[in-house]
Amino acid sequence: MKGALNVSGANTVTEFILLSFPCSREVQLLLFVLFSVSYMLTLMGNGAIVVAVRLDHRLHTPMYILLANFSFLEICYINTTVPNMLHNFLSETKTISFTACFLQFYFFFSMGITETFLLPLMAFDRYLAICHPLHYPTIMSSRLCMNLVALCWVAAFLCYPVPIYFITQLPFCGPNTIDHFVCDPGPILALSCIPAPGIELSCSILNSLIIFIAFFFILASYTLVLRAVLHVPSAAGRRKAFSTCGSHLVVVSLFYGTVMAMYISPTSGNAAGIQKIVTLFYSSVTPLVNPLIYSLRNKDMKAALRKFQMCTKVNQSE
Repeated sequence: MKGALNVSGANTVTEFILLSFPCSREVQLLLFVLFSVSYMLTLMGNGAIVVAVRLDHRLHTPMYILLANFSFLEICYINTTVPNMLHNFLSETKTISFTACFLQFYFFFSMGITETFLLPLMAFDRYLAICHPLHYPTIMSSRLCMNLVALCWVAAFLCYPVPIYFITQLPFCGPNTIDHFVCDPGPILALSCIPAPGIELSCSILNSLIIFIAFFFILASYTLVLRAVLHVPSAAGRRKAFSTCGSHLVVVSLFYGTVMAMYISPTSGNAAGIQKIVTLFYSSVTPLVNPLIYSLRNKDMKAALRKFQMCTKVNQSE
């Protein structure tokens, strides 16, 4: 009982300092401009896909419903990190309150886990469309698709409340400097006044289970897709099937490759510079390039985006 009182009483840290990318003032301003442009392009690209799917009735199919939800998720995901990072580039103190730090931690990880769940769902949709084309419309209805998407969001947001609660109960009595641009569990746990190997191990196991189960589900889905495609008699049919899956495979490779490097590889515990670069890649760069990956390889999406662009121009001229 006495130890519990000491732990709760040692929580003297009321705010953290996010170092982000320490450099000269001129470089900070340059980074602010670069990331501001990247942020706006990400919002515009993913927002255009969401609006295009919403307005074009030809795209009201499970494949494009999933794509629109994925783009909406990317918009939410980037908003958990980039606005605060932009503020830090211009700030002298670079502080974030204790509560705000753990809220960012929660939403950043919940969005990331939602993406980890949504990508296997998109792979399963492609598996059904290619391996069971006759039964696909009856199995993957729009209603079932939306229910599965909702399940991904709800399940993801239920994964981290308990670990975060236990981390907030640790004593933080200083220092309070986080060598990162986001409140990540590794740097936060390193600031605790007492070691917490149990919490570190549970977070590592949780991350590994989520990432590997989702990744192997995708791998199994595309193994079955590949086997089915190789049995397609015409070369044109094989090219169409590979083209349908190609964009998704590129996105899966980008996301899971960087996430595994961040949370599963041996470097995840000791290289702050690598952590920041890898986190920046999957949390900011990937959401920026995803609209290009999906739109450039998809004729229907390109047509819908042109239609949206024309409607915008007509509305502006009026």
